[in-house]
Amino acid sequence: MSILQYGFMQRAFLVGILLAVITPCIGITIVLKRMSMIGDALSHSSLAGVVLGLILGVNPVAGAVVMCIVAALGIEAIRKKIPRSEVAISIVMSAGIGLAGVLSGFVENGASLNSFLFGSIVSISEGELALVVVISVLVLAAVLFFYRELFYIGFDENAARISGVSVRNINFLFTILTALTVSIASRTVGTLIVSSMLVVPVACGMQMAKSYKGTLICAIIVAVCTTIAGLFLSYYAGLKPGGMIVLLEVAWFVVVMTVKSFNK
Repeated sequence: MSILQYGFMQRAFLVGILLAVITPCIGITIVLKRMSMIGDALSHSSLAGVVLGLILGVNPVAGAVVMCIVAALGIEAIRKKIPRSEVAISIVMSAGIGLAGVLSGFVENGASLNSFLFGSIVSISEGELALVVVISVLVLAAVLFFYRELFYIGFDENAARISGVSVRNINFLFTILTALTVSIASRTVGTLIVSSMLVVPVACGMQMAKSYKGTLICAIIVAVCTTIAGLFLSYYAGLKPGGMIVLLEVAWFVVVMTVKSFNK
């Protein structure tokens, strides 16, 4: 347990566990709404915000948060005009990739940008830790407070509207929560794999439980366990933490699917 004597690893475990709790809370609604690719669209947009922050000399994470919110609102605006989620997501993702590609040519320190591509959870600063804690608490509080409404819009927006849920306002709130979650997760696990943390634990939970609540609890357990194991393995084996965490989540999914297939 000597791993815990280092301040940077203590911050990594705290941030990792916080993200492991909030990503399934957002991811379950994303999966139910069949918007699994929204994580990719927002993460690529967050990269554009990171690059802009590096160019302007401001906190890259703050730039990622702002750009993620703008991109998320853009997806919602396009969905109102074109009622197909995949089209809106593809357009925003293309814009994010294009903008990040153009702006990256103006970044002098390529190493800083590379840390956002593949994540750098062990290099989280005190200020970034505080930002992650604040955003995590806000996201978790909002998810718990609007639990019923998010449950309804995840399955059927028309039925939710009939039940008295303000679908437009809840969708707006969910969009902001998703943007905030993706923006802080991009810094820790990397923009290239952040969408995996939103989807894979939920996919595992769906195979392990039969109810919405059970799926969410199982997804959080999977995310927390794989995050802790991934940090330990990456520390002692000298591997990238973000990639290790996602590979463990995928491995868990494969094991669960294999066990289910033998039990049939």
